[in-house]
Amino acid sequence: MDEKLRILLCEDDENLGMLLREYLQAKDYDADLCSDGEAGYKAFLKGKYDLCVLDVMMPKKDGFTLAQEIRAMNNDVPIIFLTAKSLKEDILEGFKIGADDYITKPFSMEELVFRIEAILRRVKGKKGKDVTFYRIGQFAFDTQKQVLTIGDKVTKLTTKESELLSLLCAHVNEILERNYALKTIWIDDNYFNARSMDVYITKLRKHLKDDPAIEIINIHGKGYKLISPESVEAKA
Repeated sequence: MDEKLRILLCEDDENLGMLLREYLQAKDYDADLCSDGEAGYKAFLKGKYDLCVLDVMMPKKDGFTLAQEIRAMNNDVPIIFLTAKSLKEDILEGFKIGADDYITKPFSMEELVFRIEAILRRVKGKKGKDVTFYRIGQFAFDTQKQVLTIGDKVTKLTTKESELLSLLCAHVNEILERNYALKTIWIDDNYFNARSMDVYITKLRKHLKDDPAIEIINIHGKGYKLISPESVEAKA
């Protein structure tokens, strides 16, 4: 029998939190509920979680701060924000921190579970890809370890950075269509996911700047192109 997937649920609304926990448990998840950000931080330190669902407005420590602390410990665990805020600036701030999804209240519990399942499928699916190593210019990119290396410099990528760079490498010196990348990595090609992808493209450009021969260029109205003088892939 497979072990249940563990979810850290941080929600300061007691009634909503209990309803969400019960619903997740009914869907066969092991959900731990915390009523404030400080309790959520302590729970994450002690436990091993497959995904975090964090309310943004919480006492003692808000969801953004908690997410930053979680990211400092673990680059890979998926994070979904729950919030009553719908301002673009707040949503983009969440994605900059490293959120995988962002749900504004009110929402249906079915929608939350759908998004959780979509993220977990994507995270688990990437582990089964055949290509585990790319050579791009002077860089070595290990897709399984999510590590980018040039000389003695080693950079650990986040899951989103690794997924996006893997797609770019698979289409090196070709156009990676924007909508294809969004639907492959973010599931949905809506405005907020598109802005989130732009943030990650900027991060990848910074990671790759040590080799001036490597570029990620915008192809207006179409997508992106990874320009590399050399690209070699190896399969498992």
